Amino acid sequence: MNRLALIAALMLTAVPAHAQQDFSKVEITVERLAPGVAVLFGAGGNIGLSYGEDGNALVDDQFAPLTDKIVAAVKTVDPDPVKFVINTHWHFDHTGGNENFGKMGTVILAHDNVRKRMSTAQAMKRIKMELPASPKAALPVVTFDAGVTLYLNGDTLHVIHVRNAHTDGDSLVHWQKGDVLHMGDTFFNRTSFPFVDLDSGGSIDGVITAVRQGLTMAGPTTKIIPGHGKVATKAEMEAYLAMLVDIRTKVNAALQAGQSREQAIAARPASAFAMPDNAFIKADDFVGTVYDSLKAPPSGHSH
Repeated sequence: MNRLALIAALMLTAVPAHAQQDFSKVEITVERLAPGVAVLFGAGGNIGLSYGEDGNALVDDQFAPLTDKIVAAVKTVDPDPVKFVINTHWHFDHTGGNENFGKMGTVILAHDNVRKRMSTAQAMKRIKMELPASPKAALPVVTFDAGVTLYLNGDTLHVIHVRNAHTDGDSLVHWQKGDVLHMGDTFFNRTSFPFVDLDSGGSIDGVITAVRQGLTMAGPTTKIIPGHGKVATKAEMEAYLAMLVDIRTKVNAALQAGQSREQAIAARPASAFAMPDNAFIKADDFVGTVYDSLKAPPSGHSH
C-alpha cells in the first residue's frame, strides 16, 4: 500500500458520508454527458473525463486504492491511457490517485497553491486531520495562476482559478463545446452543507463568488458536475447560491449585532434548508464556519 493509500485508509472517518469505507466494494460508474465528455462516480470527489482522439484527461482522481478501477472505467469509454489529470484543489479525496497516475507518466496540472499545499504537511483542524507532505510523484508538474486552456478531443477546456473559495487553490473546468462545467468542491449538490476549508484559505464569500462565476459560464442546458452529488442543472446551482446568500446574510446580521458564534448558531439560520441525515457537514457546523469566515476573512488573496 503506498503512502496516499495508507493516508486514505486511516482518514476515512473524515471523508463525506457517501464515500464507502471499504474500497474493495466501491464501484466506479460512468455517465456520458456530451460527445467526448463523461463523469465518473465512486468514492470521494466526482471525476470529469475528456476522451477522444487526443487521449484521456481526468478532472480529479479520488483515492489511491481506486486507481485501477478508475483506469478500468475509463477504458470502457476509451482504451487510451490517461494523459492528463487536472486537480480542482488539493484535498485527498480529489488528489489521492495523483501518485499512481504520476508514476504512469500522466501529467498533473493544478493551481499554484495546490502544489504548495501538497508539498508540505497540512492541518485541517475542523475535521481533526493532519496530512503529511505528498510524495514527489503526486505533485502537479504544471501549475498556473489565473488559469490554463487545454485544446483536447475536439473541445476547448477552460480551467479557471477562483480565489479563496473552498480552499485557496480551487479551479472550475468548463468544456466549451460539450457545455459541461466541473465546479469541484465549490458546489455540493444536496449531499451536505458546503465544507469551507478555512485552514486552507477558504472563505464563504469566495465560495459565493465562485458559484456566481460558474453561473455566468453556464447556459440553460449546461450539465454541471459538482464536487459531490449528482450532475446538476443551472437552476439547481442557482438554488444552491440562493441558500448560501441567505445563510450568509443571516449570520452576518448576527455578527454585526454583536452576537456570539453560539448565539448565531442557536438562531438556526440554515433551518429552511434540508440535507440528508448523514451529511458530511451539518447545519450547525456550516453556520459556525460562516461566522468564523466573516469574522476573520482570509488575509490577502491567493495568487
